[in-house]
Amino acid sequence: MTLSMYEVSVAVFSARLKALSSVLSTAEQNAGERKIDPQVFLTARLAPDMFALTRQVQIATDHAKGAPSRLAGREVPKYEDSEASFAELQARIAKTLDHLATFSAADLEGSDERIVEVRLGGREVSMAGLRYLLHVAMPNFYFHLTTAYDILRHNGVPLGKATFLGSR
Repeated sequence: MTLSMYEVSVAVFSARLKALSSVLSTAEQNAGERKIDPQVFLTARLAPDMFALTRQVQIATDHAKGAPSRLAGREVPKYEDSEASFAELQARIAKTLDHLATFSAADLEGSDERIVEVRLGGREVSMAGLRYLLHVAMPNFYFHLTTAYDILRHNGVPLGKATFLGSR
């Protein structure tokens, strides 16, 4: 069986973003039930030198919209990074899902070998699309996705693996 670049990028990003949306919904509901100001969750971080929840979601969506765009040779959409509420984060996820829906498998054909240029550590780096997807975009996406989940779990939001995986 051969996997396509579409299946390992757009399809995965879409499924995981839908799960992230569910995680955020659970957190917002939990804040209400526990009478916690939602800003407590939105500004929470795991360590003083790590980004807060809101920024984790922004960066996860940046990788989800950026990777297929770069692989398809399209311009990466720019977002303002001004979200400050659960509703605004949900809108950002929805906007990213809408962007992902504009790609077809044909758009990413041959992108495994297409050269992608991206800034890493303050410098421009060029690499083949498959290497970029597997060694830059996906690890970064999962890091920020998982960190968002962990921030909420650490703050007592009743989340489980099923919610993270999107099966609930």
